[in-house]
Amino acid sequence: MVHGLPPFDKQEHGVQSTSNPGAIRVFLKREAFMSSSSNSQPAPPNEPIDAGGIPKRPWYRIDDILAVTLAFIVILIAATSALMSSPVNYAQLAAEHRATTVLLKQLVPDSESFSADRKKLIKQQSEIENQMSAMPLKSWLVRPGEWSSDPRTAFVKNDKSIIAPLFATFCGLLFFFALVSIIQGASAIKFAMGFAGLFCLALLSYVLAGQEVVKHYNLEYALWAVLLGLLISNTIGTPKWLSVATRTEFYIKTGLVLLGAEVLFNKLLALGLPGVFVAWVVTPIVLVTTYLFGQYVLRMPSKSLNMVISADMSVCGVSAAVATAAACRAKKEELSLAIGLSLIFTVVMMVVQPFIVRASGMGEVIGGAWMGGTIDSTGAVAAAGELVGSVAKDVAATVKMIQNILIGVIAFAVAIYWVSFVEPRDDASKPNVMEIWYRFPKFTLGFLAVSLILSFIQSQGIEGKTLVSSIVDGTTKSVREWMFCLAFVSIGLESNFREYQKMLASGKPVILYICGQTLNLILSFLMAWLMFSKVFPNAASELLTK
Repeated sequence: MVHGLPPFDKQEHGVQSTSNPGAIRVFLKREAFMSSSSNSQPAPPNEPIDAGGIPKRPWYRIDDILAVTLAFIVILIAATSALMSSPVNYAQLAAEHRATTVLLKQLVPDSESFSADRKKLIKQQSEIENQMSAMPLKSWLVRPGEWSSDPRTAFVKNDKSIIAPLFATFCGLLFFFALVSIIQGASAIKFAMGFAGLFCLALLSYVLAGQEVVKHYNLEYALWAVLLGLLISNTIGTPKWLSVATRTEFYIKTGLVLLGAEVLFNKLLALGLPGVFVAWVVTPIVLVTTYLFGQYVLRMPSKSLNMVISADMSVCGVSAAVATAAACRAKKEELSLAIGLSLIFTVVMMVVQPFIVRASGMGEVIGGAWMGGTIDSTGAVAAAGELVGSVAKDVAATVKMIQNILIGVIAFAVAIYWVSFVEPRDDASKPNVMEIWYRFPKFTLGFLAVSLILSFIQSQGIEGKTLVSSIVDGTTKSVREWMFCLAFVSIGLESNFREYQKMLASGKPVILYICGQTLNLILSFLMAWLMFSKVFPNAASELLTK
C-alpha cells in the first residue's frame, strides 16, 4: 500500500459490477501504480490525489528524474575533480602522446620489427594516458578486496587499511540518498538508520564474493547480496527500520544511468558491422522467439515473468531485466527470480564456453563474439574471454557493450507492446502517447544521454579520452557497483520464498531460460561465423592488427 492513499472500496466504486467499466479502469490504474511503486519512497500523506486515485507527484519527486539528476551530479563531480587535479605537465604529455600516435601510423606492417615496435609504442601510449588521467576520488571510493583464509585482509590494500575510505564511501552515498529522501518528503533520520544496515549487508556481500575460491568460480557480489537479503526476509523478516532504505528501483536506476558512461558508441566502430550484426540482429530475434515460446508452448501464467526472463537472457542480464521489469510492471519476486537464473547460468557458461572455443578451434575472434553475445554479465564476459586470449577478451567485451546499447530500445518497445496488447483499454481504443510515456522507464533516456555525451567527449582527442577514463575508472564505475549491490540486497529483503515456490513449481521458468539460451547460443555462433568468416573475412585480421 502506498502511504497517503485513502482506503479503496471496490464495491463502493462499482468494481464488482460489470456495468461500471470506468470504475474498473480507475481501480486497475490505481493498483498498477501501487504495484509499480511498492519499492519507491512513500508519498507524503498530504500529497494531492488525482481522479484515478494516483498521487500527483511534483516532477522533482519522481524517481526517474531524481535518479538521472543524481547520476549527472556524480559525473559532474568526477569530471571537475579530474580537471582540477590534472598534472602540471599535462600539455607536454598530450604532445608526446600525439607524437607516439604518428609513429604508430608510420610503422610498416610487413617489416620484421613491426610487432615488437608496435607493442613498444602502445605501451608508451598507455603509460602517458595513465599519467594524464587524474583520479583523485578513486582512493576514497573503495570496496573490500580479495582474501584467502582471513577475511580481515579484505580491508587492506597495498599494505594500507581501507576502513577510512569505506566510511567515506558510506558517508558520500548516505548524503545523496538522504537528500533524495528529504526532497521526496520522507524522514532523513529514519532513512539513515536503515541505510546503515543496508550498507553493512552490501559490504558483507563484497567480502563473501572476494574469497579466493569463491572469486575463482566468479560467484559475484550480486548473488551474495540477493542471498543475504533473502535469508533475512524469509527467516526473521525484514525489520521495519531497515525496509525504509530498501529503494530497489531507485538504486538500480541510478546505477544504470551511470552505466551509460561505460557503454560508449565508439565501441560500434571497434568491430564495425560484424559486431553490430551479432549484437543487434540476433538479440531481438531471440527475445521475441523466447517470449512467444513461453506464451504459446509453455503457456506461462505470468506474461511479465516471461518477458523479464526473455530480456534478461537475450540482452545483457540484470540491467536489461530491470529496465524491462519497469516497462511491464513485473513483481519484485519475478525480477529477483530472473536475476537468480541469470547469475546461476552465467557461472556455468563462463566456464563451459571458453573450453568449447579452445577445443573446437573456432578462433579468438569468432569465439569472443560468440561469448559476448550469449553470456549475460559484462564482467563474466571479460573473464571468459580472458580464458581464451586477449583478443577474445576484447572482442567479447566489445560485443557485450554494443549489446548493452539496446537496453533503452528494448524497454521502449516492451512499454508500447504492454500498453497496446497485454493491458488493452476497456473501450478497445488505441493507447495515447501519454499512456506509453507513463509506462516507459524514463531513466533509460538518462542512460542514453550519458552514453552520447561521454562518447562525444572521448572523440575529442587524447584530452577527451583521458577525461572519460578519469570519470569512469576514477568514480562512476565504483559508485555504479555500489548502487547495484545495494539494489540486489534490497531485492532479497523484499522477496518471499513462497512466491518463488509458486513460480518454480511447474519448472517452466527454468525450461524457458534453457530453451531461450540454447537458441541464443546457436544463432549467435552462426551469426559470428557468418559475419567474421564469410561476409567480412578481413574483419578478424584487421582487428588483430589494431
